[in-house]
Amino acid sequence: MLDLAGPLVFEPGLAANAEPGLWRYRHTFPLPHNAQPVTLGEGGTPLIAAQLDAGGPTVHFKLESLNPTGSYKDRGTAVLLSWLQAQGITAAVEDSSGNAGASFAAYAARAGIRARVFAPAYAAAAKLAQMEMYGATVVRVPGPRSRATEAVVQAARDGEYYASHVFNPVGLAGLATIAYELVEQLGCAPGTVLMPVGQGSLLLALQRGFVALQAAGCIRQLPRLIGVQAEACAPLWACFNHGPEGLGFVSEGETLAEGVRIRHPLRGDAVLAAVHASGGQVLAFTETQIEAGRRMLAQLGFFVEPTSALVWPALRQLLASAATEPVVAILTGHGLKSAVA
Repeated sequence: MLDLAGPLVFEPGLAANAEPGLWRYRHTFPLPHNAQPVTLGEGGTPLIAAQLDAGGPTVHFKLESLNPTGSYKDRGTAVLLSWLQAQGITAAVEDSSGNAGASFAAYAARAGIRARVFAPAYAAAAKLAQMEMYGATVVRVPGPRSRATEAVVQAARDGEYYASHVFNPVGLAGLATIAYELVEQLGCAPGTVLMPVGQGSLLLALQRGFVALQAAGCIRQLPRLIGVQAEACAPLWACFNHGPEGLGFVSEGETLAEGVRIRHPLRGDAVLAAVHASGGQVLAFTETQIEAGRRMLAQLGFFVEPTSALVWPALRQLLASAATEPVVAILTGHGLKSAVA
């Protein structure tokens, strides 16, 4: 598995306030010096404090749903497409169940790169339409999510450039900027950070970002990282709680949280290592809990897609036991990207 040549390095004095969004942290990106940013204004998303119940503890919601294409994926895609453009790539393929494909299509259009996305046929119609509006060619692949990956790998074998947001590690540096922003916005390190996990790239990138901040002397303690999955497809939960043999009873079941419907996370070992190192855990919840979470978040003013709603039951469980404060929940995708009913 490809990875970055070394750890991320954060230098507080190099964070440029004059630069927009995540490009304040360009010094942390593995980009050539002559690379031109491919940007749509990603990063710099709000952090909103709210109480789940009157008089209850405060939770800070990071609104990654307000990135240009409606999801946190834009952070990684902006850095990845900037790297591709600097390499002279003019056409590329990607596989995605929705958000990564929409983000790839948008930034490829911005970079002048021809895009083709292999997506599972069951993916949300709004996301597929979004990809096509940006000018990408969308190949709808019948069957489970893994079939789309098989199709794109074959395209790569046939000579097309595979701009994978999972295989290619460059985008991890873009996702790590969420960690930098959280510390700036809170004025301290979070105590607990929750997020949905499918491939787990977001959790892995956040862990690397917080480690870079600690190495720079910006924070003392690393936050607990909590990954949340759907019970219908929860390989990371199974391995965290039962070891490798847990995979034996995991299936790629249908779930409202299509963004985390990943049977074999490619960086699964690294993600689980990051969870263990942080003292965190992986949780899994039912379809009923996901739908209820979406409605409850909407009652707080946060309209999210079902994948993002996974954080709600996780918050309920952790706040009832032991969640180290400040508590941050990442809202990864906007509700307009999926059906309301």
